[in-house]
Amino acid sequence: MKAIVYTQHGLPIEQPDALVEMELADPVPGPRDLLVRVQAVSVNPVDTKVRRGAAVTAPRVLGWDAAGIVAAVGTDVTAFKPGDAVFYAGSLTRPGSYSELHLVDERIAGHKPKSLDFADAAALPLTSLTAWELLFDRLKVPEQGARGRTLLIIGAAGGVGSILTQLASKLTGLTVIGTASRPDTREWTLALGAHHVIDHSRPMKPQLAALGYEYADIVVSLTHTDQHFADIVDMLAPQGQFALIDDPARLDAMPLKRKSISLHWELMFTRSMYETVDMVRQREILERIAALIDIGALRTTVGERIGTISAANLRRAHAIVESNQARGKLVLAGF
Repeated sequence: MKAIVYTQHGLPIEQPDALVEMELADPVPGPRDLLVRVQAVSVNPVDTKVRRGAAVTAPRVLGWDAAGIVAAVGTDVTAFKPGDAVFYAGSLTRPGSYSELHLVDERIAGHKPKSLDFADAAALPLTSLTAWELLFDRLKVPEQGARGRTLLIIGAAGGVGSILTQLASKLTGLTVIGTASRPDTREWTLALGAHHVIDHSRPMKPQLAALGYEYADIVVSLTHTDQHFADIVDMLAPQGQFALIDDPARLDAMPLKRKSISLHWELMFTRSMYETVDMVRQREILERIAALIDIGALRTTVGERIGTISAANLRRAHAIVESNQARGKLVLAGF
């Protein structure tokens, strides 16, 4: 099969050998695996982080978002059959989705939304799982509940922010305040359902006060947490909740103590890495996301279609992600 791989970590994405095309052996499904013929993928920050930082001794396939058609199933698979259209985010511990054929455990895959093409569907899994788990599993916000409380999302126009803004504004009673620093990302965030938008490139507490809020009850930081941490602590309400998904070089939790602020980490790969007993919850979340998409309650978060799945196009997509200028998700379709 055709695959796009990296063979040496840390190479600048501008170099042609940072990502290259290679022929690899077709994978064989295990008992609980789906063998998927990949139709589309999207690019996430984790793709670039692994390429830059994870050393390899053999070619490694990146990619943790895909939509495709089931070509074969393992002996113990019960929820899918050949011919089913699926979407999923895969596992960090297995080869990625930048390949014509890909294996995924049936417990972490869902049926593709019927109303979306493969490219639009491929934009959703990793960010939807991250946002859903963060909001409902980690922060324990009740669906249709939390009226009168405020949620501040730092980096609301990015991949996770684009779906978290929708989930919070459509499925809960939270007042959603997103942050964005450019006119286009501000409009994008408002269009996705944010009630207000402030600029994270300027001090945020005065902007929050200008909206009439002394504090935010919940702050979710999706990017540059270490840069914004002092502002976050200042903005959070006493007994508030703070959640993050990025990788600050250092995080001193002591400033949270004075206000009794709870700290929540979210990594959507935890369930698949440890094969937790509730691993199948990711299939349940994806099925729920697909249903919400198909009734028009949520929309795909594609920001740009980059082209076909090729080494050159993936290098371009990685460069955009690394520039921190992406709005929504970058998708590629077809080989």
